[in-house]
Amino acid sequence: MDFVHNENQIALYSENNDLLAEITFPYTDTKKDTVNINHTFVDPSLRGQGIAGKLMAALIDEITKRDLKVVPTCSYAQGWFRKHQEYGHLIK
Repeated sequence: MDFVHNENQIALYSENNDLLAEITFPYTDTKKDTVNINHTFVDPSLRGQGIAGKLMAALIDEITKRDLKVVPTCSYAQGWFRKHQEYGHLIK
């Protein structure tokens, strides 16, 4: 699965460049050391295949590389962090 990594988004596009899945994480302030995980989307045609979890895994890698903290406001991200408490140190 080839996710496209942008500064504040990780996304999956179809061959026609249609958005199939994404997670967005804008900065919370001008210091750019904390992001708000505010949106997770998976197209209905891909649901049930673990795509949202793969997006979160890619995001965790990105956050770790960039030494960022997170504020998860998206309900999926909040639930994911509850299930994966080993990443609790990333929450601000």
